[in-house]
Formats: sequence, C-alpha cells, structure tokens
Amino acid sequence: MPYYIVIILLVLFSIVSFFLGFLIRKKKAEKTIGSAEEFAAKIKEDAQKEGESLQKEMVLSAKEEIQKSRDELDKEIKDRRAEITASEKRVLKREENLDRKLDSLSKKEEKLNNRLKDAEDKNKRADELVQSQDDELQRVAGLTREEAKAELVATLDQVMITEKANRIKLLEQELKDEGEDKSREILSQIMQRIASDVVSEGTVTVVDLPNDDMKGRIIGREGRNIRILESLTGVDLIVDDTPEAVVLSSFDPVRREVARLALTKLVQDGRIHPSRIEDVVEKSKNEVNKIIVEEGARAVQETGIHGLHPELQKYLGRLRYRTSYGQNVLQHSIEVSHLCGLMAQEIGANVKIAKRAGLLHDIGKSVDRELEGTHVELGVNLAKRFKESKEVIHCIEAHHNDVEPSTPEAFIVQAADAISAARPGARREALESYVKRLEKLEEIANSFDGIENAFAIQAGREVRIMVKPEKVTDDEMTVIANDVAKRIEEEMQYPGQIKVNVVREVRKNAIAK
Repeated sequence: MPYYIVIILLVLFSIVSFFLGFLIRKKKAEKTIGSAEEFAAKIKEDAQKEGESLQKEMVLSAKEEIQKSRDELDKEIKDRRAEITASEKRVLKREENLDRKLDSLSKKEEKLNNRLKDAEDKNKRADELVQSQDDELQRVAGLTREEAKAELVATLDQVMITEKANRIKLLEQELKDEGEDKSREILSQIMQRIASDVVSEGTVTVVDLPNDDMKGRIIGREGRNIRILESLTGVDLIVDDTPEAVVLSSFDPVRREVARLALTKLVQDGRIHPSRIEDVVEKSKNEVNKIIVEEGARAVQETGIHGLHPELQKYLGRLRYRTSYGQNVLQHSIEVSHLCGLMAQEIGANVKIAKRAGLLHDIGKSVDRELEGTHVELGVNLAKRFKESKEVIHCIEAHHNDVEPSTPEAFIVQAADAISAARPGARREALESYVKRLEKLEEIANSFDGIENAFAIQAGREVRIMVKPEKVTDDEMTVIANDVAKRIEEEMQYPGQIKVNVVREVRKNAIAK
C-alpha cells in the first residue's frame, strides 16, 4: 500500500478521533453543568427559606422591643404627669399662703402708718411743749441758752473726771480680780522651774602673778613687751602697786578674754618677748573664737532651737563675754528663752517663736561695742540679715518698747526679760545711773499740777506722791497715778516694774477750851 494512502488514513482517523472525543467531552460537560445548576437552585431555595425565617424572627423581635419601649415610655409619661400634678398642687398652695401673708402685711403696714402718723403728731406736740418749757425755764432761771450750756459743760467736766476715775478703778479691780491670781501662779511656777545661777561680771580682769618680779618681765626692756601686748590685744594693762597681780581693762569683753588667756600662758611659760607674745596672742584669739562657736552651739542646744544660722550662733556665742549691769548676757538670754517657752505654753502662744525671740532678743549686744546704734537696732539688723521671721524681729525691736508690741510673743519676751533682769542679785547698777534714775522719777512726778512732794523709794521700784488735798480730789488721784505711770513708761528705761502710789492726806484741827 502506498505511503500516502497510509498518511491519509491516519489523518482521517485523527480527525474522526478528535470529533468523537469532542462530542464525549461536551456531553460530560453538559451533564456536569446540569447537576451544578440543580445544586445551585437547591442552595438558592434553601437560602430563600432560611432568609424568610430569619426575617420573620427579626420582625417579631423588633415588634417586641417596640412594644417594650412603648410600655416604658407610657410609664415614664405617667410618672412625669404625676410629678407635674403634685408640683402644680404645691405651687397653688404656696400662692394661697403668699396671698394670705400679703393680706396680713398690708394690714400691718396700714397699722404702722397709722402709728407713725400718731407718733409724728405726738413728737410735734412734744417739741412745742419742750420749747414752751425751755422759754419758761429761761424766764424763771434768768439764764440764756448759751449761759445754761456753759454751766452744763462745766458740770459735765467734773462728772466726766469722776466717771473716768470710777472707770479706771473698776477696770483695775477687774484686771486684778481676773489676772492677778493666774499671773502669780504662772510666773511662780515658771520661775521655780528656771532656777539658773546668777552670774555677775565686771569690765576688768585681774591676772594673778607668781611673784612681783614677773611684772618687770611683762613690762620688758623700755616697756616693749607691754606695748606690743596692748597693741595686739587692744587692752590696757595696769601694772600698779597691787601685789602679784596685773589688771586688764577694756570695754570689749572678747579682747579682754584674749588678753587674759595670752598673759596667763606667757606667765606660765616664762618666756616673754615680742615674737613669743605674737604667737601666744594669735593662739589665744583662735582659742577664744573656738569657745565662742562652742558657746553659741551650747546655747542653741540647751534651748532646743533649730535652724539658727551658723553666723548668728557665733554672734550668740560672743555674748558669753558680754555683761549688762554685771549680768552675763548669754546666760540671761538662755534664761529668757526658757521663761518665754514656759509662759507661751501656759497661755497658748507660739512656743517656738517665743523661745527663739527670747534667745535672740539681746543679740545686738554682741556688736554694740563695734557698731553705732542701740543694741535693739543692731539686733534687728542682724536678724534681718540672717533671714529671721518677721515675728521674731518684731519681738526683738519691741522688747524695750522701741515699737509698740503687737503680738502675744512680744509681750512674753518683755515679761521674761524683766523677770530675768529683776531677779535679786542678778544685776549691779552704777551709782551714778542709779541716782539719775531716782532723780528722773521724782522729776516726772513733780511735773504734774497739785503735787506737794514726790519720793523715789525701794531702790527706785516705787515712787510715792503726796498731793495737795485742797487742789486734788479723790477721783483725780486715780487719773494722776495713771498719767505718771504712763510718763515713766514713755521716758525711762528700767528693769522690772515701778509702782506709783498717790497719797492724799486731810487733817483738821480744833482746840477745846
């Protein structure tokens, strides 16, 4: 068989096979599509049924929620209507009450108007009656209105003096009755609890020597040793006929202490020459400065005061070598601080401020030998420089009445300062200043009218005034006593208190024949 026939047959066979395969695949595809459409139709039908079921359920649920909301709304509306109805009833009731009150007020107002009218008529008649009586009195008395006024004023002046004296007596008696017992109890308890020793010191220091030959060594060749010692310490050395002693004189207690320590060491060592003197004086200054710091810290610790500036503590320590009328100022300040704390605790004042102010009230005395101004002014400046509180500064500047005390703590510091200074033996006073104080007391007392004699007695703690009985009445005595006390407070400085006694003596004589 020829090869081209075979090729043709193969081609024909391939074509037939292709068509047969195509027909078979088409039939299978149609069968598959048909089954898929049926499945899809079934799914669609099931979905429609399920959707209709869900829709019915949602509709039912929505209807139930709507019905529930409607019921709640109806209930709320009913409650609101009930509340509104109750409010309307209350408002109506209040309006009725207000109407009744307005009617009552209207009636009262009408009555008041009638009474005011009657009162005006009565006042008018009274004025007419007073005028007629005034005219009649002027006619009967023979005095004009101006003359009667002048006589009345003169009478009222005497009445006011009597009333003023009576009021002063009454107030004094009330103050004594209410405050004397309590004050005595508080002060006695406080003074008993503060039983510190009294220390009196002077302005000179005596250094004992082992023998009189030491005086020559202290003076040195041509006086060179004593000159350099005086120039380095700022203290005068008095080498006189006093056996085995040298006197150191200076108003600065710190310098005097440095000189005392230096001279004591030189005498003990025996080597006294210029270079040795310089070394010993320098060491003594360092030692005194150390003591000052320690004394300031001791005072703060002993009084229980915290937060005090270190520099202020040093100034406080300098008071260890400062005296006032022979009383050691540091010991006095510590004692005042304790007294202030106890008194503040008793009367309910601020204990911390009172104790702090009591300790610092005389701090100005640590520099009053070096700077100008009173110790109060210097103390205020130091307190301000080291940021002390306004309350403490006020107590410092008011403790000698440089300004008027305005806080309980300021009055406490005044009282504690007076208690500490007035304690028997606490202070010594120079004879000259003592005599001047007595003379000033008598001068103030004699400056008032009607005074016959005045005497300062009991070391200046009492002034007794004798008045002229024909010029001063009993009532005027009380006024004079208070005026004299006020003048003494304003013009004088003194420790403790001064009692003013005014005496009026009347004597009548008769002779029996």
